[in-house]
Amino acid sequence: MNFETIKPHLPWITLVALVVIVGIANPSFFDPRGLLSLVTDIAPLFIMALGMTFAIYIGGIDLSAQQVANMITVIATVYLAHLGIGVAMVCVLAGFLIGAISGFVTTRLYVPSFVSTLAMGFVALSAAKYLSGERALSMDATARNESFGWMFGSTAGIPHPLVIAGLLLALAWFLQTRTTFGRSLKAVGAGELAAVASGLNVDRVKILAFAISGTFAAIAGLMFSVKLSGGDANLANGFLLLAIVAVLVGGTPLTGGVGGVLNTAIGTLIVMVIRAAMVYLEVDATQQQMVFGVVLIVAIALTIDRSKLRGVVK
Repeated sequence: MNFETIKPHLPWITLVALVVIVGIANPSFFDPRGLLSLVTDIAPLFIMALGMTFAIYIGGIDLSAQQVANMITVIATVYLAHLGIGVAMVCVLAGFLIGAISGFVTTRLYVPSFVSTLAMGFVALSAAKYLSGERALSMDATARNESFGWMFGSTAGIPHPLVIAGLLLALAWFLQTRTTFGRSLKAVGAGELAAVASGLNVDRVKILAFAISGTFAAIAGLMFSVKLSGGDANLANGFLLLAIVAVLVGGTPLTGGVGGVLNTAIGTLIVMVIRAAMVYLEVDATQQQMVFGVVLIVAIALTIDRSKLRGVVK
């Protein structure tokens, strides 16, 4: 048995190994209520990573997701009192638009996705600072409870943020595995030139992939804003690195074509366990970012398809 045989199963193996190690170090980790709380807390991060999976699955990347989420927290806070629950539609459309523009710039202007999405992230950040007046905002408590109070409830003991995350995972899985669009995504990620030669509209597939990424980032931002009852141009800072780590550790490489949304679910759980371990070990926030930076490098090294890089990376 060689590494290539084990490689597809590495996410599961890693998750189980980490859970056992953390559980042995701190048996309270296995407390069901504590585990449910940990999983619920990472729902917005998971949703952002879920959307980013589509961008990475085609061999691109979305560096605007964090700033889109920040912008959405401000939009939701500013317009909630006027639009009520309708602000959710505005947030989703804003995220879709930012993502679609990133895809358009990437495909039609031939700008690499890491540059186009980074630039659109700055646009989103500027919009957030302008709308917020560069200050932290608080939601109207009454409007928040009337429009989004259900988000804090539970059904059969399952918190509603997890229900939302589960429904979005099911939708993303259906799009990836049961639609022509999903097959097109895989074709583009596996080999863009071959996809073009087969007559596939690669530009449209890419634009939609980035639009989906922006949409999911917007939903994550809305959930984060409602949870914290406010908005700020920096509220979701720190999510970008974790979202990328969740996708890559889950087994969807930057070169695209393999992995997918179920892998991202596993990757997000791995991120959750690592974060919990660092909290138990009292690792400060600055050092946590360093740890996840190292994890990111390792994840890229283990998952990337080097055959696609021959002649490109020396």
